[in-house]
Amino acid sequence: MVAARKNAADTMERTDVVIEVLDARLPEASCNPIVTELRLFRQRPCLKILNKADLADPAITKAWLQYYNAQKDVTAVALSCKKQSDVAKIPGLCEKLAPHRGTTIKQLRMMIMGIPNVGKSTLMNALLNKRVAKVGDEPAVTKNQQRLDLNERMTLIDTPGMMWPKIAYDSDGFMLAASHAIGRNAVIDEEVASFLGDILLARYPEMVAARYKFEIAGMDGPDLIEAIAKRRGYRLKGGAYDLEKAALAFLQDYRDGVIGRISLESPETRSAMLQKHKESGTPEKDQEIDEAGRHE
Repeated sequence: MVAARKNAADTMERTDVVIEVLDARLPEASCNPIVTELRLFRQRPCLKILNKADLADPAITKAWLQYYNAQKDVTAVALSCKKQSDVAKIPGLCEKLAPHRGTTIKQLRMMIMGIPNVGKSTLMNALLNKRVAKVGDEPAVTKNQQRLDLNERMTLIDTPGMMWPKIAYDSDGFMLAASHAIGRNAVIDEEVASFLGDILLARYPEMVAARYKFEIAGMDGPDLIEAIAKRRGYRLKGGAYDLEKAALAFLQDYRDGVIGRISLESPETRSAMLQKHKESGTPEKDQEIDEAGRHE
């Protein structure tokens, strides 16, 4: 982590615009505080990309865009890095953030940053219109920084997905795990799925009922996982329900967007969570990510 932070700091010193890729379903939980700290220290403008917007609740995404666009030196846009027409907007937005750059003499230097598995490599490939970065449904696919020319006026620097060493709030850790930014070795799938189930039952009950086709009244997260196991006939040897298999199936449904367009946090829920912690006087738990779940 120390080496990754130093490399990022050194590179940012020679960068004009930071392109920070966030998960549109959990923008603040997927916002690396190290990136924010380095960017503010160097006073670099930021283009915040709320990626996977096609999987997120559009009304909540709109609220997040208003939240970020009200911040100094920040422009926010919601898109899918898999859509070339969306990605094509990015160079122009970066030019507006650094109008003094972008010539053949002074190239516009853009640095792509974000947590693992948020879509940085997909974005890099789409911007360059060729495969230059590995893409996968596992965190930490990109291992090293790479610098490539977008055109004669613009340069891109892709960086490895970088997690911060300690997660302050349990809910952030669960949201990151549900969205596959934290490796499975660092979490318990059933706990993550139960957390996700509680959120979806509270905020998107109709979508859950439509997807799994059973009565959900009175259920909580663990009940939902057990009901999915029963519905799909997931059993272990001996006849007990295979709750781990059901949890993984539920998590994959969320990640693939087959349940519906879902956001796990909004500006309002984020504010309420932070206020609750403040009022309770409970110190931040600093949930550590061990080496199995921490990514470059």
